[in-house]
Amino acid sequence: MEKTKIMLDSTCDIPAEWIEKLDAEIIPLHVLWEETQETEDDNRDYDDLEHFWFLLDTEEILPKTSQPTPVEFKEKYQRLFDEGYSRIVVLTLSTKMSGTYNSALLASKDYEGKIAVINSRMASSAIAVIGYRVRELLDTGRDIKTVKEIIEKEREAGKFGAFFYVSNFDFLRKGGRVSKFSSFVGSMLNLRVALFIDKNGDMVPFGKSRGSKRAQKFVIKKLKETFKPGSKIRLAMVHSNNIDECRSLESKLKESYEVVESVITPMGKVISSHVGPGTAGLGIQLME
Repeated sequence: MEKTKIMLDSTCDIPAEWIEKLDAEIIPLHVLWEETQETEDDNRDYDDLEHFWFLLDTEEILPKTSQPTPVEFKEKYQRLFDEGYSRIVVLTLSTKMSGTYNSALLASKDYEGKIAVINSRMASSAIAVIGYRVRELLDTGRDIKTVKEIIEKEREAGKFGAFFYVSNFDFLRKGGRVSKFSSFVGSMLNLRVALFIDKNGDMVPFGKSRGSKRAQKFVIKKLKETFKPGSKIRLAMVHSNNIDECRSLESKLKESYEVVESVITPMGKVISSHVGPGTAGLGIQLME
């Protein structure tokens, strides 16, 4: 029997319980603090993440992040094939945010027909829910080329989404992830800013608020405009040192949707470095 591994880059913020369930492999991005050693975004120990979030709040200079190299991808691919896997489906962070997809694709050239690389055009736990869908499709016996085609078709049809709000927009401004004008407004007024990822894979700000309750209302309103209330959905809630607001948002969503499954997971170091502590949000899959 052919075995297929799902490979996700570490920005996927996948719930720990899903890694074994999906038979997933994580390839880490890298985090580099000034004048310190480089670390990998492969640790989901909560105490370690809390310390990292503390550093983000207190250090003057934020860490830099970098993608895995093609060599690192190739080493992962070869190890998996050596372990008995015959096929690999790779899901990466949006190409608008990282060159990870290009590294994965370049490294796959030596394994023609054995590896399918997909640009999720998403980030964080939205990649995780796409990974869940990939495993569902693989379990029906479909080949990896067909799985890629279906995922890309569903992605274009708006079956997946990422919605969140940040407590300190200055993190995104420093990372150049949104327009300079929006960054200026967000940082100067010290507001919570709601964002979503559009079909092109760009982060788009759409609401500003001084409090979390209103920020959650912005997120829910945008969700309802995108996914019809009452729809059957899967949720992967995610937060950066803000689990209480994450749970509150989850509870409100359950009032408006038929939630088939919902899990809560912390953001890893790379995503946290770009959105900052206090972020809460979700990845969503429309299941009908």
